[in-house]
Amino acid sequence: MSESLNRDAWLDALRRQIPEITPAQALTAHAQGALLIDVREDAERTAGLPANALGLSRSFLELRIEQVEANRDRPMALLCGSGQRSLLAAESLQRMGYRKVTSVAGGFARWKAEGLPITQATLDGDAIERYARQLRLAQVGEGGQALLGNAKVVMLGAGGLGSPAALYLAAAGVGQLTLIDDDVVERSNLHRQVLHADARVGMAKTDSARMALLALNPRINVITHFERLQADNVERLLAGHDLLIDGADNFPARYLLTAASIRLKLPMIYGAVERFSGQLSVFDPRRDDSPCYRCLFPSPPAAADAPNCSDAGVLGVLPGIIGLLQATEALKLILGVGESMVGRLLNVDALDMRFSEIRLPRDPHCPGCGRAAAFNGYEDMARLCAAAG
Repeated sequence: MSESLNRDAWLDALRRQIPEITPAQALTAHAQGALLIDVREDAERTAGLPANALGLSRSFLELRIEQVEANRDRPMALLCGSGQRSLLAAESLQRMGYRKVTSVAGGFARWKAEGLPITQATLDGDAIERYARQLRLAQVGEGGQALLGNAKVVMLGAGGLGSPAALYLAAAGVGQLTLIDDDVVERSNLHRQVLHADARVGMAKTDSARMALLALNPRINVITHFERLQADNVERLLAGHDLLIDGADNFPARYLLTAASIRLKLPMIYGAVERFSGQLSVFDPRRDDSPCYRCLFPSPPAAADAPNCSDAGVLGVLPGIIGLLQATEALKLILGVGESMVGRLLNVDALDMRFSEIRLPRDPHCPGCGRAAAFNGYEDMARLCAAAG
């Protein structure tokens, strides 16, 4: 009995300190610019949350609130299940200096009973557990996770660059990964192509990759194309995606990718490795200021001047570094956060562990994206590279 009395007295003291408003008043306040925060735990919000409310668990409220809203004078209405935890949460924000904090009396139970608008949660319990750590990022949250889940990323190559990129995009919850590769798993490649395993030597890389990615995250969709990228299939394979990750190891494929990227307005995340060095950039044809791959390499070099990994060799971890950076750029583009590598070229020297960056402006005379650039078909791209070889 005494514990119950003490608890009631504590709640009464909080109510004298924290203004309470009705759910209808909270809805009106939100329409007028107040921030509506649902402080229930992630799993509790699977049944829905107030329309346009921000889901920010009580457990992490103090850690994340400044990322969400640094203005201490913005009105905030906090809501929980029944109206008690929101009082405690509001007190915590008051102690942090937030001056216009209220608690929604009756919480979500009353909100729902009064027939006020509810948004169904986009994530189920499995997703909330699986993506818990990135859901806690203010730049991701449930809204960002939904963006990832709806994204379609196409990857040329399931090898050294594609392996780490695909693994981390799958783990992050990118809804569809499309893999294009016409090669099989070879033992000599396992030191860098970490999607694959010794037991799958001789298997198509696309099939091997699909097995590994679905074992990591069975929620995603993996589409495979066991075929070589060519002039007659490049648009068919790339169309309908949100962005492209370039894991090619030859110039003909990159020139085809570049042409299709420009025509389809498909951002292309470029990565390349050789021996102990690597490069990274982003070419985004949706932006007027973005260069394309041919601003960097207007014409393909001779084969002798640009050996692939089979000929020149490569330190196994280097594709891992570049592939992870490609995955990072992909996630940023999907989420719309941070500053992409558009207009910048990152050079990685693994021997000295130096990262250097140079500006890569758009070339007005570029044969791929310049003012006078003319597209004469994908077969023309193939002939251009054949002449260089």
